[in-house]
Amino acid sequence: MGKKIVAFGASNSKASINKQLATFAANQVKDSIANILDLNDFEMPIYGIDREKADGIPQLAHDLKQHIKNADGIIISFAEHNGAYSAAFKNVMDWLSRMEGTTWEEKPMLLLATSPGGRGGATVLDIAVNKFKFMNKATQSNFSLPFFNKNFNAEEGITDPELLAKFKEALAIFEGAI
Repeated sequence: MGKKIVAFGASNSKASINKQLATFAANQVKDSIANILDLNDFEMPIYGIDREKADGIPQLAHDLKQHIKNADGIIISFAEHNGAYSAAFKNVMDWLSRMEGTTWEEKPMLLLATSPGGRGGATVLDIAVNKFKFMNKATQSNFSLPFFNKNFNAEEGITDPELLAKFKEALAIFEGAI
């Protein structure tokens, strides 16, 4: 039985290009079983301490946490909304951070981002890389794919040879850690 990978796009867009990239990445991990999640399946009330005190942590947060616990590695591809995480992802992360003292269960992570533009979500990816190194001590690697519509297609994945080589470098670090 292969390594278990949980992957998702950090976006609630039904046509998320970041979910497409996360799915592609998860399916490239050798000898693995990919569990592709949709952030829409984990929509919860906006986090607030008063809400947590009144109602506790939502069951959907516990469900997502169980997916993370069951995984050997985590792949997240970040959508960039106004230079930061999507509100949907930030809310999920806020709820997860309130559980059991560790958000990502010290699992190896491959952090990705893409966008239709030339920076490929680099700003949000930088935020994630800098934040997650304090939230998770396990190995992390990262990759940003610029111009998604030019450099990716559903049949082939990443089509630009130089970008594919950079992706494979990040993937190899992740694979070595799981």
